[in-house]
Order: sequence, then C-alpha cells, then structure tokens
Amino acid sequence: MNNRAFMTWFALGHLANDWPIAALWLIVPAAGLSMGLSPVEVGLLFTLFNLGGALAYIPAGCLADHVSNRGRLLVVTFWWVAIGYGVAALAPGFWSLAVLLAVAGMGNAAWHPIATGVLTRDSKDGRAKALGIHAIGGSFAEVLAPLSVGFLLSVVDWRAALVISAVPTVLCGLCFLRVARAVPAVESRTALREDLAGLIRTWRTGRGLRIVAMICLYNMALIALLSMIPLYLAAVHDLASASIGIILAALLITGALAQPWAGSLSDRAGRGPVLVLGNGTAAFAVAGLAFGPPFWLMIPLMAVAVAALDAIRAAMLAAAVDHSERSEGKTLGLAFVLMDGVGAFGAVLAGMAAGISWQLMFALTAAFAVTAAVLGAGSMASRDQIPSRERVSRKKGHAAARTWKNGS
Repeated sequence: MNNRAFMTWFALGHLANDWPIAALWLIVPAAGLSMGLSPVEVGLLFTLFNLGGALAYIPAGCLADHVSNRGRLLVVTFWWVAIGYGVAALAPGFWSLAVLLAVAGMGNAAWHPIATGVLTRDSKDGRAKALGIHAIGGSFAEVLAPLSVGFLLSVVDWRAALVISAVPTVLCGLCFLRVARAVPAVESRTALREDLAGLIRTWRTGRGLRIVAMICLYNMALIALLSMIPLYLAAVHDLASASIGIILAALLITGALAQPWAGSLSDRAGRGPVLVLGNGTAAFAVAGLAFGPPFWLMIPLMAVAVAALDAIRAAMLAAAVDHSERSEGKTLGLAFVLMDGVGAFGAVLAGMAAGISWQLMFALTAAFAVTAAVLGAGSMASRDQIPSRERVSRKKGHAAARTWKNGS
C-alpha cells in the first residue's frame, strides 16, 4: 500500500471512529432536554464522557510503543466503539448514561495515540502535516455527524440516533481487517519503568509545564464552545435540531479543511506563531460573543472561533512530540489526556457559567483561549520555533563547520 493510500485509510478510520462521538454534540443536549437536565448536568455528561476516554490514552500509547502488531489494536477500537454506544443507547438515567458513554469513549480514545503514533514515527520530517491529514477525518466527522444527527433527531429519538451513528464505525471496522496488515510492525519491547520516568522528567521542566497548561486551556476553550453552542441555540434562539446540526457543521468545516495547511505551516515556520495566532483569533471572536451581538453577526463570530481552534489541533500535538522527541505513542497519549481529560472540565465550567448567564460563559471561554495564546508565546522560545527538520539540518551544519575549523 502506497503512502497516500495509507494516509487516506487512516483519515477514514479516524472519521469512522469519531463519528458517534461527534454525534454526541447534538445527542447529549437532546438527551438532556428529554430527561429534563440542567445546563450544568449536560456539561457534566460531556466532562465525565471525556474523563472516561482519558483513562485509555496513556495505556493505549504504551501499547503503541511496545506492541509489534499495532494494526490489530486499531481494529479492536472500532468494535469497542460500536458495541459501547449501542449499549449506551439503552441507558435508563443520567448516571448510567454517563458511565456507559465513558466506557464507550475509551475505545475511541485508544485509536488516537496508536494511529498518531504510527504516523509520527514514519513522518518525522512532517509530523504536523501527517497529523493534519489524519485530523481531517475526525474534523469531517464533527462536520457530517452533527449534520446527519440533526435530521435524524427530527424523526427518531436520541437513543435510535445514537445506534444509527455507530453504523459508519462498523463498516470501517470491517475494512480495517485488511488495512491493518499494511501497518508497519515494530520491534516488540517490554515496557520499562525508566521509559515513563524519563517522559515525566521531560515534562517537569518549565517549558514542559507551560506546554501542558497551554494544551489544557486550548481544549477547555474548544470543548466549552462545542458543548454549549447547541444548547445555546436551542434554549436562547429556539432553533430546531436540524437547523442546529447545519449551523454546527458550518462552524466546523473551515477548521477541518485548514488543519493540514496549518500543520504544514507549523512544520515550516514553527509551532509558536501558529498556536499563538489560532488561540488569539479565537479569543477575540469569542469575546465578541460575550457582548450579545445580533444573530447575523453571532454565527460568523462562532465560525471564526471554532475554526481557529480546530485548525491548530495538529500543530498542538506536534509541539508535544517535538518537546519530547521520544516515545511518540506515550507522548501523544499524554497530550490526548490533557486535551480530552483535563480539557473536558471546560464543558462543566462553561455549563456552570451558562447557568448564571450566557455572556459569562462566552467570557470564560475567551479567557481560556487568550491564556493559551499567552502560554504559547512564552513556551516557544526562538530555538523551539525552528521546525524539527530544520533543527537537525542546522545541527549537521554546525558540526560540519566545527570539523572544517578544526581541520584548518
């Protein structure tokens, strides 16, 4: 299988695995309205779901680094997701739904560090571009799944919509039985305590901690927006599910298309400028929403905010791998824990703020994004803004210069 086909299948696998998860942006608020839940409880559902998924990231990352047959691991994630969400559709109440969604989310979570670990190991000179192509699948799931679910919810209840949303996962899981054979095997190694200890030491530096905080706040801003916008449009503007699905799809499409471009730009120009620009643009747009603009201006501001955050996701992950320069699977597992685990608190905090006022919710989200931009500027020193391939080239150049000087 050639590289282009390989990357395409990974993007499609990402789309299929993320499809039912992206559907939750509309299904959970619909379930909340059906069960009479408050905005805080709806936000808590998203938070608990993401926390459950976060439990799988680091174990999956360890498996990606130490198990030779990574293709088989990827196949398992599809069936875990499909079966998990089918069972979650039977949940009778709030807590049972929260637990079942969390368990099902673990299967989806496991896909990410394994798949991205494969891609970054084999694309060291263009990590962010490879991650951006992979991210297109997940981003298109976030575009197409809400769009389809918006129409589904107009004819079926949220339980049936959740079951139907798992169908793409089943179909792609069948295809991956063959695709998995093309995943390069790696040498099987025993997971050593020193590996994790070394990784922890890497992230305990001042710059490492700033990157950790930036990743957390970045995703708190994104999850806050995606979890509360559907509820806001339904509660404040009384829009139907189909209309909300169309709007959410429109909000996500630009960011989805921009991810490979933003990733490639960060490979050439450095991570720092891309991350600061993306977070800063989002903060400015969300701050405008806090002033309660008219509907015709509100939608473009939402689109700019969501697109700016969505577009830089691959660059954010690549920055984490660049900082570590080791154990791609574990590093990406840690990054996903920070994004979807710690970052998940953005949903419940936004729900608490929305319980007071929607203006406060938007102001809080803007604060998350602007702080991530400030941390991004502080984390990326001039040396670290040089892409990894260029740093290697410069090191070789300096070594050659020293050799020539000594020889002369």
